[in-house]
Formats: sequence, structure tokens, C-alpha cells
Amino acid sequence: MTVSQRPPSQIALPLDATRAGKAQRIVIGNANADVIDALQAPEKWPFHTAVLTGPKRSGKTLIGQWAIAQGIAVIDGVDQLDEADVFHRWNAVQEGGPEAGTPLLLIADSTPWEITLPDLNSRVGGSLQLAIGDPDDAMAGALIAAYAEARSLSLAQGAADYLVPRTRRSFAALESLIVTIDRISLERAAPATMSVWRAALEALHGPEQQKLL
Repeated sequence: MTVSQRPPSQIALPLDATRAGKAQRIVIGNANADVIDALQAPEKWPFHTAVLTGPKRSGKTLIGQWAIAQGIAVIDGVDQLDEADVFHRWNAVQEGGPEAGTPLLLIADSTPWEITLPDLNSRVGGSLQLAIGDPDDAMAGALIAAYAEARSLSLAQGAADYLVPRTRRSFAALESLIVTIDRISLERAAPATMSVWRAALEALHGPEQQKLL
């Protein structure tokens, strides 16, 4: 898959797909831009089917909710379901019936998705394979801002520039960092400025966190 060099952006989920009516947004960057592009052109999918995998906390479910709003049928956590049932669902979008021709997105938590049923394995193997990668520095900064916004956490200016080089570049790590900053800020009854950022980094990575640069 070609890595996108576009600057990070966001798309909003429909209100009926959000928790408690609170708007949610998907940050688009190097790790998932090609996935979003492919989901906007389901007519190009082989067998009307795409398979989405990616690391933990990488927004696969949010992307699935957005895909549903685009008229795509979605099975989230497909690798946890009975493979025979998934095979029948795959057939349903190929053959006559109400689902025939409907794009089908299969979201798997396992990477790779190990399939034991030979018929399903061959069908899935011929479908479009989409994978979310790890965020680069630009996307990591956008994710920090988005995670903070979701928690109504106000970060002092320069937060991304300071934090990104000092933490691990994964969706889960960045989210955990913002959760920790929010917790320490509340415990200290202090704004989330550099002293809080440093405490959060040390809590997560130890006093040698600067070696992550």
C-alpha cells in the first residue's frame, strides 16, 4: 500500500454513530489515508469485499461506523465470529438476494487474521486487503490534539512538539499518554503544562524517557 504524504485531516462521524450524542472524529494521516480512500470507492473492491486490519486502538471501529454511513455493510470483530457464518455472509453479497452487490467490510482485530475454513480463507484472500499502520510524527501530533479534545483536556501550546519525540508512536501509546496527562492534571488540580507532560512521560516510560527520541 502506498503511504500517503498528505497532511493530517479529520472526518466527522454522523451524530447517530456517536456515543451519547457527542461528535467523534477520525484523524486521517499517513497510517490510514489509503484506507479511507479505498472505502470511498467500494465499486473497485474485488468480490465487493474489503478486509481491514490494524493495531489496537487504531480506530477500526470508528472507521467501520463511518463506512456504514456510506452504505457499506460492516462486520466488526469478524475474527471472533463463527467462520461458517462469515462465509455465508460473504456469499450473500455475491449471489442473488437483498444483500447482493452491497459492499462488505470485514474488520479483524487479529493481524494477520488466521482463517481455518479453507473456503472462507480463499474468498477473503481474494478480497481487497486494507491495513492501518503506525502514525508518523505529523499524525501523532494530530492524534494528541484529538485525544485531548475528546477528553475536554486543554493542552498548553507546544504540547505535540514536546510530546511526540518523547513517546512511542502508536495509537494506543498516544491515547494512554493523554489519559495519563489528564489524570495527573486532575490530581494536581493544575493545568496540563510542561511539568504535567513530564510527569506523564515519566509515569509511562520511566525517567529515561528522553531516550525515545
